[in-house]
Amino acid sequence: MTPQLIRRLVVATFVTALTATALLVTPAVTAIGIPTASAACPAVEVIFARGRFEPAGPGQIGNTFVSALRKKSGKNVNLYAVRYPADTQVDLGANDMSARVQSTIASCPDTKIVLGGYSLGAAVTDVALAVPFAFFGFDNPLPPGADQHIAAVTLFGNGSVWAGPIGAISPLYRERTIDLCHGADPICNPADPNTWEQNWTDHAARAYIDAGMVNEAADFAAARV
Repeated sequence: MTPQLIRRLVVATFVTALTATALLVTPAVTAIGIPTASAACPAVEVIFARGRFEPAGPGQIGNTFVSALRKKSGKNVNLYAVRYPADTQVDLGANDMSARVQSTIASCPDTKIVLGGYSLGAAVTDVALAVPFAFFGFDNPLPPGADQHIAAVTLFGNGSVWAGPIGAISPLYRERTIDLCHGADPICNPADPNTWEQNWTDHAARAYIDAGMVNEAADFAAARV
């Protein structure tokens, strides 16, 4: 990935955080070894980052997505909610997401990993996947080989898409990523700034669920795990 693409991703990430704020107010890299899987390992590990200002946990979309994935895949699916303030600190979320990916690979190498995020959480996922070195507050990049364990990436209301789709920024994940934008959601669908407030309801987690987009993402992930 070129420095220009990295700069675009970082700018778009901060645009996501700052836009949401305004609307709501009106190291060295080491390769992964090959450990032995534990009998307690799940078939699938979903690592999901909630949206801005949602309470701690996976958020509405994260919970709905995992419930659907369990039904569609028929597999043992564990859910890990990324731990971060969900305000503007994308770097903290990306560090935690990366750490969880690495710990899952170390303890459960046969487990298939699904990454996901909604709104600010989608930007968290973008940074964790697309920035291969320490950058500003992000200091825990994924090591070489981690991509081999990531089966699918599911993104909702992703403001970083303004920098280009994640598949263009990080081609490794092009065929494994579904990046969904609901209607005129102003975070992921560039529009006239004068209409952002009236279109804000299209960004709501409930809007994505009711439109069937979370179910669509679960179908996408189930086919890959």
